[in-house]
Amino acid sequence: MNKEEMQKEETKTEEVKPEMPKKKKEKENKMAKEVERLQEEAKTKDEKILRLSAEMQNMRRRFDEEKAKLAKYDGEDIILKMLPILDNMEHAIKMDDNDLTDEVSKFLSGFKMIYGNMVDVLNNCGIEEIKCLHEPFDEASMNAVLVESTDEFDDNIVLDVLQKGYMYKDKVLRPAMVKVNKVEVETLEEKE
Repeated sequence: MNKEEMQKEETKTEEVKPEMPKKKKEKENKMAKEVERLQEEAKTKDEKILRLSAEMQNMRRRFDEEKAKLAKYDGEDIILKMLPILDNMEHAIKMDDNDLTDEVSKFLSGFKMIYGNMVDVLNNCGIEEIKCLHEPFDEASMNAVLVESTDEFDDNIVLDVLQKGYMYKDKVLRPAMVKVNKVEVETLEEKE
């Protein structure tokens, strides 16, 4: 093939390639824009799904924590209702049974056994008495209802327990009502 024939061949190829009509180009542009819009919409929905999924996981976690907390302190309300009964039994068994008649003394010893059983049951359920007599005052587990000044104890030491306090597992169920020693300023200066 010579040069002329090659040029003729190229011209034929150019003539064979028809130019794209305007409508076809517009249609392709519209389709490209639509594809881009759909991709953007899909991306937005994917992000929304991820956020909702994370929110559901957080809700499930909070629900499980709340359920565990409720299970941990299950029975707290009935125990709170039993504590005044326990207090009354303690007051009853503090009676001096040396001066009582034989029948009343037997009744008192029965009361003491019931009280002992009740304390054991409460201890087995996770209820513990807050030990505070002659201990430093702790405002998280005690309420100071009386203040007294004595030189026998340091400042802020519990002198007397007026009503016992109780812990339920790791939670203060009822704070103890106590009398606290408040050393007067003059007494402190005399010690120094």
